Amino acid sequence: MNDLKSFASDNYAGVHPDVFDAMLAANSGHTRAYGEDAITAEFNNLTKRLFGPDALGFPVFNGTGANVVGLSALTPRWGSVISSAAAHIDNDEGGAPEKMAGLKIISIPAPHAKLTPELIEPHLAQQEFVHAARPAVLSLTQATEWGTLYTLDEIRQLTAFAHAYGLLVHLDGARLANAVAATGNSLAEYTVEAGVDMLSLGGTKNGAMNAEAVIVLNQDKLSRIHAGYGTDGVSPHPVEYIRKHSMQLASKMRFISAQLIALFGTDLYVHNATRANTMAQRLAVAVNDIPGVEVVAPVEVNSVFARVPSKAADEVRAQFPFYDWDDSGVVRWMCSFDTTEADIEQFAQALTTACLSHNTQG
Repeated sequence: MNDLKSFASDNYAGVHPDVFDAMLAANSGHTRAYGEDAITAEFNNLTKRLFGPDALGFPVFNGTGANVVGLSALTPRWGSVISSAAAHIDNDEGGAPEKMAGLKIISIPAPHAKLTPELIEPHLAQQEFVHAARPAVLSLTQATEWGTLYTLDEIRQLTAFAHAYGLLVHLDGARLANAVAATGNSLAEYTVEAGVDMLSLGGTKNGAMNAEAVIVLNQDKLSRIHAGYGTDGVSPHPVEYIRKHSMQLASKMRFISAQLIALFGTDLYVHNATRANTMAQRLAVAVNDIPGVEVVAPVEVNSVFARVPSKAADEVRAQFPFYDWDDSGVVRWMCSFDTTEADIEQFAQALTTACLSHNTQG
């Protein structure tokens, strides 16, 4: 096992001990499979406490699965999904929304991955054009892939705009906990209260092992798409069918539900995300005055984007793994719930040494 502390992704971090303890506690005896267990029932109740009495929660294995299942449920066969050009659903999910769900993604370049009504509106002309996939869903990411945040007002404006044009709104919340920690706004304020119809709720990047969930926030609109199917409270919900044929139905779901309860049933999700956010802020300060290093995006959650001389980046990467972001010399550094002040100091020192060395050689 590699003992180097990574700044490549918050997915590299291990599992928080409290989450592991919850999984161990769930590992007792036999219980019904496929979500018909008491722990998943507890998660369903938690979903309603967090997002309102009409919310429905469906645990899944990973973020790609959550996005595919959620978008599949929202999008009619002739529909398309609008996202930013930096969105995971367009860039980082191996074409799964297109290949597995048959979705057409309309990606729009946006400054630091934040969409606006003005950027979206030109793409809505195709709604009345039978030869094009009709825009049906707006997918937002909070926090964005550039580590930036939509304000509450911005999300409300975007959902109102989308609904006015007949679009439903999906929120990729892989790092929603980081947004909550950064602003103090609640999960409900960022989602159901702001007009979001469907949420992909992420836990894996914030201390879980493999825990995400599809959260249905607007059952009425979903029922209209699926002609009331599964709304009698007895027959399976449409999302249940979609989750199954998308290969996201866990037989031993209690272990996923236990992780989600450990995170979101307490303030652990805020505690973990606060730690990661704080370390990113410290990292940005620590590298700010290093010769040749330029932070190029707002540091609002747990990521730092910076332009670094390529030779220096390669040298430091051997000690502290991280990824290039693009071919312009921009790299991304991610902090996690287990990043420490010492990690930041050691990384900044290694980067300083490398940059000074290569500047002198140049």
